[in-house]
Order: sequence, then structure tokens, then C-alpha cells
Amino acid sequence: MSNIDWIVLLLTLAIIVAYGMWRTRSQKNLDNYLLASKSAKWWTVGLSVMATQASAITFLSTPGQAFDDGMRFVQFYFGLPIAMVIICITFIPIYSKLKVYTAYEYLEGRFDLNTRLFTAFLFLLQRGLAAGITIYAPAIVLSTVLGVSLGSMVLLIGGLVILYTVSGGTEAVNITQKYQMMIIFLGLFIAFGVIMHSLPEDINFTNALDIAGASGKMNVLDFSFDLEDRYTFWTGIIGGSFLALSYFGTDQSQVQRYLTGASVAQSRYGLLFNALLKVPMQFFILLVGVMVFVFYQFNSSPIFFNKPVKEKMYTSVAAESFKDLENQLVTIELRKTDLFRDYVATSDPNASSEIQDLLVQERQLRADAKVIVSETFPDAETNDKDFVFIHFILDHLPRGLIGLLLAVFFCAAMSSTASELNALASTSLVDFYKRLFKKNESEEHYVSAAKMLTVGWGLVAISFASIASLFENLIQFVNIIGSLFYGTILGIFLAAFYVKKISGRSVLIAALITEILVFIIYKMEVVAFLWLNLIGCVLVLVIALFVEMILPKKVDTSL
Repeated sequence: MSNIDWIVLLLTLAIIVAYGMWRTRSQKNLDNYLLASKSAKWWTVGLSVMATQASAITFLSTPGQAFDDGMRFVQFYFGLPIAMVIICITFIPIYSKLKVYTAYEYLEGRFDLNTRLFTAFLFLLQRGLAAGITIYAPAIVLSTVLGVSLGSMVLLIGGLVILYTVSGGTEAVNITQKYQMMIIFLGLFIAFGVIMHSLPEDINFTNALDIAGASGKMNVLDFSFDLEDRYTFWTGIIGGSFLALSYFGTDQSQVQRYLTGASVAQSRYGLLFNALLKVPMQFFILLVGVMVFVFYQFNSSPIFFNKPVKEKMYTSVAAESFKDLENQLVTIELRKTDLFRDYVATSDPNASSEIQDLLVQERQLRADAKVIVSETFPDAETNDKDFVFIHFILDHLPRGLIGLLLAVFFCAAMSSTASELNALASTSLVDFYKRLFKKNESEEHYVSAAKMLTVGWGLVAISFASIASLFENLIQFVNIIGSLFYGTILGIFLAAFYVKKISGRSVLIAALITEILVFIIYKMEVVAFLWLNLIGCVLVLVIALFVEMILPKKVDTSL
């Protein structure tokens, strides 16, 4: 990177962190530290909710997903607007009326302490793991740029996030997230503009869409009902609804964002803002990835996008075989470029057919390259989809913009991780520490404890990030982790909200059984992971009703 890129990157990060710490430098009240004094306007709530979900993984992994598989991943988000409406109608009024700090407080009043603690534990488990991945993702970026160890970058990024989250609590998170989202949107629009400007003069946006369509990248909707397919309309609208309902309705990292709303109306407007904007935003991020694909139809692309590993291959015993695959790719790319120009000019179906054949050959060459890399360096990461967008940024963006786009990754990472650490600390404090161990301490004591718990969870996230590795791709890894737990958590909350005859004893037994079954179903690969959210939720409700019928009723012995 050039000096100007370093200046842009470091100055952007420093200003945001310093401003957040300065604005929230005196936090002695628990309401202020955990709920930002419930003063947030709808746009702050909306941007904070969006920033919490849109981690660096979104901007790092999603363009690579589109480069490889096209636009159909957007179907994953189709259920989100439905979930937002349900949460606005049911969840927000209940949380607001009870004046809770965490979502899990409600469960003790509705069921019992054990159910509250078990559900809070599930949240801490899955969100603690996810927090590690949101640190790990941008660490890949920086370690790739600098050529330094991934572990060092994990420590640096994690330490930076811990610094301002501990300092200002929820208010610091909210304040910084507004400006982080501005940087993110600015960077994405600039990246899209640079891509379009970099295409050949005779290729406009319409032509680019035609090229993407001929390559099978614009197949947005898939109405097939295949339970093993991760990305179909039905998977997104049903499985995605349950995932979003659990994530936004019961995950403290999101609940805490709209609990800061100045009123029920402000919280609702913030979530409806996301309902309207989230799917278009994800569509645009995927479109950026598709346009990167189009760009590489007229410019040479690497056979393997993980640059440090690729460079090691050139000096390895398999260098000749690897270079031979590269030469074959060059031949295919030259032919594709000619065919795409003919296709744009004539829409010749014969050209489209040959393009498909060449794309199949290209995919096979890339698969062969991964096999050679894996055989040569068994410990090397061969999944390189998450490096596609980084490679384009570093090799093809002008100086100054590289620093800005890297700042996008880091802003996204800091905003999402800060929310997670903030929520993990809040749940640990309110649902465990304050409830079980220290019930009548001062406000200053609880604020200090919350800060210490934030540091503790930050260290846990850093530890997990230090040993994490890519799992097919990062965005799928995070959603798989969530899907293993969210269905069970959502089932507990839906039983609490809507099925009054279920007791805490029955729902706790059902939740334990369900979690075991969900892991078994996932391990057996019976269905795509998104369906686990629906399966987990339904199992909790059905098993709880069954247990309620067969277990003897507790006898009230009070006088």
C-alpha cells in the first residue's frame, strides 16, 4: 500500500474511535452504559441495527460469493422484512413494557430462572464464537496486505474494538456505528463506480449485465423446493424468516440496539428502516461482486486469489504444474473475451453456449489449482472466494481508494464486534452476575463489572479468532453457527409469547432435546443449514407441548 492509503486508513479509524471515546467519556450509570439512556432516534437505531449485522464478513465474503455463484445468495435475506414486522408488533412492546436490560430477563417472569439462564447461555455460546469470526475476517485483510502473522492482526483489531467499547458502552457503540455506516456506504459506491469505469469503453452497464446473465450470474430467483439447496426462494422466505426472527428478536446484540430507542415508535421505525433497506443493500453488495466477475472477463485474473499462498507456489516443487494451469487459464480468458464481445454485439446463442463451456473449463482449472495447493501445502487455506474482492481492491483500485476500501472492512468489523462484546457483557452482567452473585451493589460497581466483562469477552473472541480457519466461506460460517442455536432460542421465546399453557420445566426439557437433535440433523446433512432455524423452533414447541401433557403437574402446597 502507498503512504496515502495508510493515511486514509489510519486517520479514518483513529477519528471514529477517538470521537466515540470522547463523546462517551463519563459513564457511571447502568442505564446509560447498557441502554444509552434510551434516547436514540430511529435513524440511530436503524443504522446501529444494520451495522451490527453487516460485519466485515458481509463486505469481505459476499462479493466473493457473487463472483463464484452469482446473485442467488440474496434470497437468503427475503425473510428479513417479514421478521421485522413481527418483531415490531410483538417483541418490542413486550420488552419496552417490562423495561428489561436483556431479552432473557423476560423469560424468568414467564417461565423460571433456569429457562432464563439456559437461553442466555445459548446466546453467550454462539455469539461468543461469532464475535471471534468478526475479528478474524478483517485480520485476514490486514495480514494479507502487510504480510505479517494473522495472530498479530487479530490482537491488534480485537484490542482496538475493546478499547472504545469498554470506554463508552452502548452509547459509544451507537455513536461510532452511524459514522462507520457512512464510510461503508461511501466505500461501496466508490468501488462500484471504479469497476464500471474500468470496463472497456464499449462495455456499458447494460452490456455488463448481459455478460453476467450469459455466465449464469444473474439468476436471482430459484423457486425449486430442494431442502438441501441453501439458496432458494423458499429457503430464504421460510428458513430466513425464522433466522431473522430469532436473530433480531432474541439475540441480545440486536435487541440491545433497539432497546436504546427513545420510544416504542422510534424503535419500530428503526427496524422498519432495515426491513426496507437490507435486501436492496445486500443485492447491491452482490452486484459489486458480479461486476468484479465481469471486470475479470476483460482483464487477466489469478488462478488462485489468495496471493501469499499463490506466491509460495511459484517457488515450490509443484511450480511447473501450477504455472501450466495458469497458462491454460490465460488461453481460456482470451477466448472468453472475444466471445463476450461477440455476444454483446450480436446476442449470438452459439457464443453463449461456448461461453458456458469455457466457464466450466475455467472452474475445473481453478479446482485443479486448489488440489495442487492442498497437496503442496497441506496447511494452506485453499478456499479463496473470500480473497476475490481484496485482490481486486489491492491490484486495481487507485491509490487513496485502497485505504478507503480497507477502512470499510475495518469499520464494519469494529461496529459488529463492538455490538457483540457490548451484548455479551450486558447478558453476563444482568442475567448471571447481577442476578446470581451481586444483587444489591451500586451503579458504579455494576458499570465497572460491565467494563471488566467486556474485556473478558473481548479476550475470548480474540482467542477464538486466533485458532479459527475459513469454513467454506466466512459469511456461511457465521450463519451456520447462528442456525445451530437460533431455532431453539426462538422456540423458547415463541412459547413464552404465544403458548401460555407451557411451563418453564417443559420448555427447558424441550430445548435441551431440540439442541441435541439440531446438531445431529446438521451433522447428517439432511437439510440446508437455514432450515435448522425452522426445525429447531418447531421442535421446541412440539416437544414442550408433549412434555407438558405427560409430566405430572406440580402441586401447589402453599397456604
